[in-house]
Amino acid sequence: MEPIVEPVRRVDPPAYASWRRTVSRMSEEFVLLEPDDQPGDEWESLDVSDTEADRIARRQDREFSEFRTRVKDTEQFKLQASVFDDATLAAVYKLVQDGYVDAFGGPVSTGKEASVFEALGGEAGERPAPGSTAAADEYAREVAVKVYRINSSNFRQMRDYLEGDPRFEGIANDKKAVVLAWTKKEFANLRRARAAGVRVPEPIAVQRNVLVMELVGHADDRARRLNEVDVENPETAYTVVREYMRRLYRAGLIHGDLSEYNMIVHDGELAVIDLGQAVTVHHPNAGEFLERDCVNVATFFTRQGLTIDPEALEAYVTAPASADAGEPATSDHDAEPADEEASEHA
Repeated sequence: MEPIVEPVRRVDPPAYASWRRTVSRMSEEFVLLEPDDQPGDEWESLDVSDTEADRIARRQDREFSEFRTRVKDTEQFKLQASVFDDATLAAVYKLVQDGYVDAFGGPVSTGKEASVFEALGGEAGERPAPGSTAAADEYAREVAVKVYRINSSNFRQMRDYLEGDPRFEGIANDKKAVVLAWTKKEFANLRRARAAGVRVPEPIAVQRNVLVMELVGHADDRARRLNEVDVENPETAYTVVREYMRRLYRAGLIHGDLSEYNMIVHDGELAVIDLGQAVTVHHPNAGEFLERDCVNVATFFTRQGLTIDPEALEAYVTAPASADAGEPATSDHDAEPADEEASEHA
């Protein structure tokens, strides 16, 4: 008797069955497009000739390459190689092309996060017009170029000042974005401070991590930090500093790192520098930063022979404009009163 052999029934794997159903649906739902009567042929000619945009782009690439080679060959670049990466060189090149910088000089100051170089400003920066009497004076055209290092800047500390600033909400959480925002922040702070009547370097242009501004002093006669000079009239100098602090505050800004190291003197004139970390009065740490500024200023001028109360200084800085009338000139210290004609000079 022959064995009974049952027919083998085909069982598709689940994935294969799903694929078959998908193919079935696709063949039912998708419709092929009708081809054109003359779709063209393989001998069709294509226009690959240069356009004006192509020529301009190639020329700019060539000029930038030559610029990069020229800068990298200089002794200053070899000394400051960590500052000038390709992105920074591109930013400097853009500033040169736009007429804000004509020529680079040596470093004025070098820090962990930024270096400042002297440079010859171009006419786009509202420096003296070429051919004018003022333009004949080299000093009248000198500018400072501040370059922030993207790779070595203190990323976390910068974020502490940026976070909470309503002008810079939504900053990406990476080092490059923070440094670029910081550079724009210093440019904006300088503009606001000058508008408020605070003597700061005039901001001229900003490009990525590069800031062009007025050079206070000259390359061969640089401005000195307040801690480097003999303050002959500390009373007058203090009067100027506290007035600048008040003007900043009324413009909605707090320096955040004010001390004798961030104030400079040249030709008897006192200026405030390094406003990158300055925050608005709405910053969550604004009160802490202002208190620290007042303590730093009071400590320095106490060493100069004055008796300064940090709390009284803070009260002076934050006093509303309506409180100005009749206020004594020395309400926050016990030193001899300033000269009647106290000017904005140290």
